[in-house]
Amino acid sequence: MTTNEKDLINKSIAPKTWNEIQTEDSWRIFKIMAEFVNGFEALSQIGPCISIFGSARTKPDDPYYKLSVEIARKLVDKGYGIITGGGPGIMEAANKGAHDGNGKSVGLNINLPFEQGANPYIDRDKLINFDYFFVRKLMLVKYAQAFVVMPGGFGTLDELFESITLIQTRKIGKFPIVLIGTEFWKGLIHWIKDQMLSKSKTISPDDIDLFILVDSADEAVAHIDAFYKEHSLCPNC
Repeated sequence: MTTNEKDLINKSIAPKTWNEIQTEDSWRIFKIMAEFVNGFEALSQIGPCISIFGSARTKPDDPYYKLSVEIARKLVDKGYGIITGGGPGIMEAANKGAHDGNGKSVGLNINLPFEQGANPYIDRDKLINFDYFFVRKLMLVKYAQAFVVMPGGFGTLDELFESITLIQTRKIGKFPIVLIGTEFWKGLIHWIKDQMLSKSKTISPDDIDLFILVDSADEAVAHIDAFYKEHSLCPNC
């Protein structure tokens, strides 16, 4: 990244004055409304979908990249579409898996000053660009029948815990949340059980059952498919 690019980024995220905030807010609402409308129109046409989250930094030779491809391909074989954040890494792998399986997928790309760019496995008419994280996150949740959460960073954790919170507080109906990778997630899950559940008692025992941890594509797909067969809602039932 050049010095000029760094300067532009720093300028774009610099604190704004109260007058600047008031002036921008009057126009921002129209842009937010447009993002909602575009998202609703595109995603309502894709059918039952699974959202797959994970790091944008995962490389194609990483085992989790390959596992994401496999999971997405197996899910489209079952009749599900795939929703991703539209970028590289795990998101690219999931869109690639759907593409390889001749299934449907969509990418909800976020415009960032660094790192993020749309991956090549999304049809251009299925790529939606967002400026606002909160609009994008709503789309990732609203049209998803399940979440598959691969190893990732702060953004992945944000998406994971928001989905758990929405189910826990009954703002949305319960659906499968599948964490992939025992080695990656075991420390976090131990902390949740030890600190939040046992010591601090800030969650209830039932909250631990809002997600499962698996290591294979077959386990992930079987859990999702079994949930929707039980409720007679799976695409190919």
